[in-house]
Amino acid sequence: MIKRNNASRSRSKIKIRKVISGTPEKPRLTVYRSLYNIYAQIIDDTTGKTLVAASSLTKELADELKNTRGKIQRSKTVGNFIAKKALEQNISTVVFDRNGYKYHGRVQAVADGAREAGLKF
Repeated sequence: MIKRNNASRSRSKIKIRKVISGTPEKPRLTVYRSLYNIYAQIIDDTTGKTLVAASSLTKELADELKNTRGKIQRSKTVGNFIAKKALEQNISTVVFDRNGYKYHGRVQAVADGAREAGLKF
């Protein structure tokens, strides 16, 4: 079952990446979720560099994440944090890459948190 789900996500990811790519003006915000943690990166695909990165393991978020309950709240906090870091680097608009996951739950929470902090999709 797990192999089939990973294969399905892999196919979906390839289809998404054919359409979505990040430029210097509009980089790509990609999300990866593991069983316990969530990771987000803002990537410029023309140079292949990560501009901003954040996760639920980031030291700067440790105090905030102690007070949050549940994975969805943690994901929203990570989205909020990455948006603030992006705005500090004058990145105001991004393209959202859900990385093959359904736009639901923790992936949606990252997007909502980033939008609330002022990032435009």
